[in-house]
Amino acid sequence: MSPFNESLKVWKNGKVIPWNEAQVHLASHVIHYGSSIFEGFRAYRNPRGTAVFRMQDHTRRLYNSAKIYRMEIPYSQDELNQAIIQIIQANGFQECYVRPIVYRGYGSLGVDPFPNPVECAVLVWEWGKYLGKDSQEKGVDVKVSTWHRMAPNTLPAMAKAGANYMNSQLIKMEAKLEGYAEGIAMNARGEISEGSGENLFLVQDGCLWTPPLSTSILPGITRDSVLRLARELGITVREEVIPREMLYIVDEVFFTGSAVEVTPVRTIDKIVIGNGDRGPVTRRLQSAFFKYIRGERADDYGWLTYIEHQSASQPSESRND
Repeated sequence: MSPFNESLKVWKNGKVIPWNEAQVHLASHVIHYGSSIFEGFRAYRNPRGTAVFRMQDHTRRLYNSAKIYRMEIPYSQDELNQAIIQIIQANGFQECYVRPIVYRGYGSLGVDPFPNPVECAVLVWEWGKYLGKDSQEKGVDVKVSTWHRMAPNTLPAMAKAGANYMNSQLIKMEAKLEGYAEGIAMNARGEISEGSGENLFLVQDGCLWTPPLSTSILPGITRDSVLRLARELGITVREEVIPREMLYIVDEVFFTGSAVEVTPVRTIDKIVIGNGDRGPVTRRLQSAFFKYIRGERADDYGWLTYIEHQSASQPSESRND
């Protein structure tokens, strides 16, 4: 069932417009050559109100992606942040998923992207658990994909670009067609990289392992959040290259990402991970993550941007706490 409906509103190129008017021309560069960058993050409802999680960090990564792809976004980061707040308010969401996207529009066709205008939009919608209703408690079944992540110096893995997600689609489709919820990809050197849209963590003897940026992974914002929370809890963290076979013999495995949040993995290639249940370290980190976004602890890192829900005639406000 689609999470979208025609009553939604979209922010596009400085204006709030109806959902059905958020269109691009068939000759737009992005359709033919995948020339887009984007972000995805969530706004959560907690006792203090609606809090957007790490908005500043996500939009900073968007501008970094644009820099790598030589795209001049026609709005400042502050202006885009205000647009995000505006469109959440316009749709009246207490909780939602946020998707800013920047793309090469309608100008000319050909590989050279420079003649085409850079356009910008923000979509928001209500989105539940990415890998299923019970995934965060019961875990998910995954496989190691036959598809590898992009080799270094081919496509920039540190940019969250639409073109990169053609690789992700191959990983995801293969997994789904074979009865798995998700796939885990290796990099060109045969080292563990990430899922189709998630970063990966392993736990062995209470120590937390995760692949480094050099293994063709996206520098995940939720990944960074979990690393910080783990150190807060006194959990030893190792960002190191991980061989495939380590996946099968560790005590726990879990995914992180804005869509998936913190989701345990129960089997890989039909091999049971640990006891096949959500492990104690995963549980602790899940608890720490959700306590933060639910406002059940102090916002020590300034990760929550609270927004006011008010009439369109009133000026929008935000604050970082």
